Amino acid sequence: MFPEFEVVPAVDVQDGQVVQLVGGERGTGKEYGDPVEAAEGWVEQGARTLHLVDLDGAFEGERANAEAIEAVVDAVDVETQLGGGIRTVDDAVSLLDAGIDRVILGTAAVENPDIVAEIGEEHPESVLVSLDAKDGEVVVSGWTEGTGLDPAEAAARYEELGAGGILFTDVDVEGQLEGVRTDPVERVVDAVDVPVVASGGVATLDDVRALEGAGAAAVVVGSALYEGSFTLEAALDAV
Repeated sequence: MFPEFEVVPAVDVQDGQVVQLVGGERGTGKEYGDPVEAAEGWVEQGARTLHLVDLDGAFEGERANAEAIEAVVDAVDVETQLGGGIRTVDDAVSLLDAGIDRVILGTAAVENPDIVAEIGEEHPESVLVSLDAKDGEVVVSGWTEGTGLDPAEAAARYEELGAGGILFTDVDVEGQLEGVRTDPVERVVDAVDVPVVASGGVATLDDVRALEGAGAAAVVVGSALYEGSFTLEAALDAV
């Protein structure tokens, strides 16, 4: 997983359309069109991995954009990682069997940590545990509920359970195009040996470089790419 640092475009889907939220809050989204067209565009520009999220699934607790996500996976020939509404072992295994390379578990992993090991028995290193931090605390259910968990301590726990990697999202800066914070990322990176994928706040190429310097194995970029703050080609050249 991520042998070299990667810039991973986000394809977040709500009501069948690509949407970027601000701070993870419903109602703040800006639409960017058809998911397949977006995905194909990022691949043409050099993406080696796509980050897919069913936003409705993340909020509602069950997948709601399966058809749109499936169309994306069928249309591209790069690695894909999918989160949002995946709550059971059967959900995860069926997606992995169908061609998704990695499943992203947030709420399900917090509520039932053993799910990580159970999925790993059938698909080793296929689980990316999503630790979304707001005010230094892991939050779940579409970033609406606090858990009391420290992100670095939680990351170490999930590594022991067999997580293939950690997706760390700094919710406080997510979608705001105001820059990243490297300290929270470094804390999680220092706590584990598995790859850490950083997300949240990227606004400039310097932000991409900063996260690479903080030890992240990859960075997920959404709003900055869709708003044209920089191109994917430029980001790939920068790292």
